[in-house]
Amino acid sequence: MRVHRDYEAFLQELGDRFPQERAGIRRFYDTCWQIFNCLNAIELLSLQEYRYLFRVFFQNPGACLGLARFLPQNIGDVARRYIRDPELLRFIDMECYCWSVVPADRTPAINAGMVFSDRHYGGINYPQGGVGQIGLALVRGLERHGGQIRYGARVTAIVPDRDGVTVRLANGESLRARRVISNATRWDTFDRLVPLPLPASEQRWRERYQPSPSFLSLHLGIRAEALPAATDCHHILLEDWQHLEAEQGTVFVSIPTLLDPTLAPPGRHIVHTFTPSWLAHWQNLSPSAYKARKAEAAQTLLARLERLWPGLTAAIEVQAVGTPRTHRRFLGRMDGSYGPIPRDRPWGLVGMPFNRTPFPNLFCVGDSTFPGQGLNAVAFSGFACGHLVASTLA
Repeated sequence: MRVHRDYEAFLQELGDRFPQERAGIRRFYDTCWQIFNCLNAIELLSLQEYRYLFRVFFQNPGACLGLARFLPQNIGDVARRYIRDPELLRFIDMECYCWSVVPADRTPAINAGMVFSDRHYGGINYPQGGVGQIGLALVRGLERHGGQIRYGARVTAIVPDRDGVTVRLANGESLRARRVISNATRWDTFDRLVPLPLPASEQRWRERYQPSPSFLSLHLGIRAEALPAATDCHHILLEDWQHLEAEQGTVFVSIPTLLDPTLAPPGRHIVHTFTPSWLAHWQNLSPSAYKARKAEAAQTLLARLERLWPGLTAAIEVQAVGTPRTHRRFLGRMDGSYGPIPRDRPWGLVGMPFNRTPFPNLFCVGDSTFPGQGLNAVAFSGFACGHLVASTLA
């Protein structure tokens, strides 16, 4: 199944695959557009800044009420209003799982409406020079406005008090600020960094959400002739729907050099393959056993990729494997987790914490704050938090 950028072409191909569901498919995805259009009609800033809430409601009450209607809903419930075919519902599960790491019945409708529509509205665009260019652009913006980036400055403690926050670094240095924003997960922030008892609100959140798996990543440098000329950049591979959420069940593939050939030498491609994996699968191994398990997992992934591109393994010139242990070490995230997932069926986005914390001068940002996981959601968390902090300093 190909997900076309053109909305009508996407509906046509999906409808051809499930002709008995053609009408339901359109009604479902048109409902996602209703959510997206509400989001697109209003200025999206912090929902914890009350002056903004009053202003945006009076500017566009219809869009606000439309979003409020979907706030407690999950997209799986929306899908089942219009669709009955079990395989098609599984496809919608995959549509959610590829960015939320949970199926549709645990994915908030507002998040799904944003993702399912934005790919057709603006497309999925890749930054020239690689995804790292996004971070470099943010650095340039911060420095242009007088900010400073401290690289390799490991934080060992965040100590909030009535007047501000003290941040302690591993080199013994202490930094003082009126406001501090933690981009660590809420687990890392309150378990490892804040040397105070766990607030009751954080305990309640942990009863509703748990860490998602991390990823096993396979990075390849290959000769270009291994890929057919019409190969798409992104692929998802799953042989059995029952293994959607299993350890190393669903495989995701990204080939960025199909969009930006400058990322690799002439005649070469980069293939990044990754699949969900839990840290527990990689724990308690000797160095030799760890190395052997990585090699075995890489061969298993390559065998699955060979079904898409026969001869791929023979074209490999560079190969590197990363595990949840790699993610934990280099990203500083608990268990290398991708982010929080609901333990049970959530009420949409109700219950997801916002940027404020129980400590007035400490804020959290990222995928463990509203509205959750995925690039769009995390970007919203970032500029919502920036707006909120600025409003407290005004």
